[in-house]
Amino acid sequence: MTVQFLNDIIVQLLYGVMKNDQDHLNLLRKIGDKPKSSQRELADELGFSLGKLNYCLKELKAKGLIKMNNFKKSKDKIKYIYVLTPGGIAAKTKLTINFMKRKIQEYDQLKKELKRAKN
Repeated sequence: MTVQFLNDIIVQLLYGVMKNDQDHLNLLRKIGDKPKSSQRELADELGFSLGKLNYCLKELKAKGLIKMNNFKKSKDKIKYIYVLTPGGIAAKTKLTINFMKRKIQEYDQLKKELKRAKN
């Protein structure tokens, strides 16, 4: 194995983790904005398949970041309301901060590359 090959694997693994974090952040934001959205609405707005959305919801629930409650008085008992837990709010904040840090690093890196290209 070459060093480049190992670096490529590490980048792919990190991208997978960051992509998952980004998906979770986007979902936490949507739930915070529209807690009564249906799964279909959330999936459409986020560009997720229903399967992916369901997987993410279950993962966030297992981590204790959201609660899922069905509407008690609704005739349609499969409708849910999604509520961010205090841990979910904290996770959303942490993910947002990490997202902003990555974007600032990307910006700084691009600035350096542009500076080098000018010289």
